[in-house]
Amino acid sequence: MTSRELVYRTLSFQNYNGRVPRQLWYLPWSEMHYPQALSGILADFHWDIVSAPCIYERPPKTAGDPYRGGRYTDEWGCRFHGIQDGVFGEVKEPIVGEDDWSDAGNVHIPDELLSFDADAVNRFCEKSGDFVMCNVAPRPFEQLQFMRGTENLLMDLTDPPAFMKEFIKKMHAHYCGLLEKWAKTDVDALMIMDDWGSQTSLLISPACWTDLFMPLYRDYIGIGKAHGKKVFMHSDGHTLAIIPYLIGMGLDALNAQIFCIGLENLAQFRGKLTFWGEIDRQRLLPDGTPEEIDAAVDRVYETLWDGGGCIAQCEFGAMAKPENVRRVFERWDQKAGCYITGSERHQ
Repeated sequence: MTSRELVYRTLSFQNYNGRVPRQLWYLPWSEMHYPQALSGILADFHWDIVSAPCIYERPPKTAGDPYRGGRYTDEWGCRFHGIQDGVFGEVKEPIVGEDDWSDAGNVHIPDELLSFDADAVNRFCEKSGDFVMCNVAPRPFEQLQFMRGTENLLMDLTDPPAFMKEFIKKMHAHYCGLLEKWAKTDVDALMIMDDWGSQTSLLISPACWTDLFMPLYRDYIGIGKAHGKKVFMHSDGHTLAIIPYLIGMGLDALNAQIFCIGLENLAQFRGKLTFWGEIDRQRLLPDGTPEEIDAAVDRVYETLWDGGGCIAQCEFGAMAKPENVRRVFERWDQKAGCYITGSERHQ
């Protein structure tokens, strides 16, 4: 069984005799602080989910390094200030400064992202035995924050200005065009993202979310489904309130802070959605004992696995201990039967 087949079976809740698929996310912080340990982890496990290459005819306009201290400008023209190497910076000077959004013209719509080489993507997919994801992730809520600043945007959402609504339509059209082009390639899945939760609830009211943002996600997921693609989403924080809506729209996999939300609250979604990780990176990955890591993986498996429904994913980010990251995947490997053969392992 190839990695691609393994992931598809897991997403369709038909993985009865294979191991749980794996994927590691790691920040530059881990490369800077634990280069040898990270290299060892990457070498000792086969990672079943990979991203397609992205070669641009017209490279996006950016400046600086997003993971180095100092200033970074993204492809939309948003300016970030970093104070810690290895961790993404924050917006301190919004490029949309007017409360009525009349200066939204300061934002650059990055149509350069549409110039990626689709043939190169297809060649990669043809040669790979892994499950291949697109190399882009629309993030409307977060991108609006990057343009306007979080506090300003949250105020704007209480009574959205007309210029802001018009800009959202332009941004959404750009994202839809981007996903349409990716969906016509041979990738297995599209991805979307937005961090919607605080530690205890959504950052905005569920009513505001369903009114302004749910229609955007419905279109993104619909593009994937129309082209036979799986759709994955990442969203940090306590996002319990929106999970039923995401399932209803046909989302296949969600990367969420399931320990922040509470596994007991997610049991109701067993067999309805694949939880694409994760293991608690607020406490367990930095400070957990081996026994606590094992217990956490066991709880996820026992609560959410149903012939699928789990992907063994975690993030090697700031303050995580490499031995705990390794332990996560070692424990997941004990949770199921047969393994990918050696010939398939190195495809």
